[in-house]
Amino acid sequence: MDFAFSAEQDALRTTARRYLTDRLPLSRVAELADSDAGWDVASWPELTALGWLDEELGPVDHAVVFEEAGYSLYPGPLFASLALARPAGYRGAEPATLAFADPGRPATLAGTAETTCRAERYGEGWRLTGRKTFVPDLLGAAHAVVLAAAEEGPGCWLVDLRAGGATLRPLSTRDRTRRLGELILSGTPATPVVPAAETARVFADVRRAARAALACEAVGVAQRCLDLALDHARNRKQFGRPIGSYQAIAHRLADVYTSVALARSLAYWASWCVAERDAAADSAAAAAGAAASDAAVLAAEAAVQTFGGAGFTWDSPLHRFYRRAQWIAAFDGGPRNQRAGIAAMLLD
Repeated sequence: MDFAFSAEQDALRTTARRYLTDRLPLSRVAELADSDAGWDVASWPELTALGWLDEELGPVDHAVVFEEAGYSLYPGPLFASLALARPAGYRGAEPATLAFADPGRPATLAGTAETTCRAERYGEGWRLTGRKTFVPDLLGAAHAVVLAAAEEGPGCWLVDLRAGGATLRPLSTRDRTRRLGELILSGTPATPVVPAAETARVFADVRRAARAALACEAVGVAQRCLDLALDHARNRKQFGRPIGSYQAIAHRLADVYTSVALARSLAYWASWCVAERDAAADSAAAAAGAAASDAAVLAAEAAVQTFGGAGFTWDSPLHRFYRRAQWIAAFDGGPRNQRAGIAAMLLD
């Protein structure tokens, strides 16, 4: 069996790294993170032209894209569109997101039966009423797939966020490069995309896709933090020697390296399982999500400490990677819930 990426996927990685490095260097990412919009809207048609949003791309191709997006800390609705909205039934090239969490309830992809958002027939169409919170990249999206309950049970409806009838509010979050929002629906016109009979299966697919995608993104975040720390450790000198020659630095970065290597293997495995609908997809996605988010947090903390006082400053890019790592670690219940899920699969 060939476990290597194809030539086309290697070319996709090279192109993605070059585009993100040239178009969105870390200085530009910092500017966007501190701006009102939070991302460069003009980058979306460029991603479309590069083929990142093509329907032909599968989870393994997306693994390459998400890893590079994490490495460059891409600030835009790429994860929300490809790993949340698309598996939930969205078909389109415009940015989209998935609104699944209700206020006062756990913000996980498992709570589909408990939604308080209502869907009611209105003539030959549908109207939605309710609130959704912690919606990823809501203010950067043109459409939202909304989980709501009808007489038949919970399902998904597509809402055009630009057509009126929906109120979008920003939420204060730690990661300014991936913002959350609150969606208020008041008799908002909507189009059904997932019937009640398919909702549980579709959300299981969404959870696998989201965990695999975030695992790959976390690997990119961790690798960038490690690269920055290694470069500093090689060039920064104390007492006439590079600080990387001291065990306190070398051993810590070696631990990060092994964590990233393990996380990368698990992330690729999870992406392959999702693509092939393998029986191990649930456990693979959970294992990858837990290991990769832990690796990203570890790498960011180690990088900050390697840089010393400079690593704690606002001008350093490290705090932005640390924030993204924490965002990933908090998504859908975090590593603790993922490990609990693996234990349940093995023991129940």
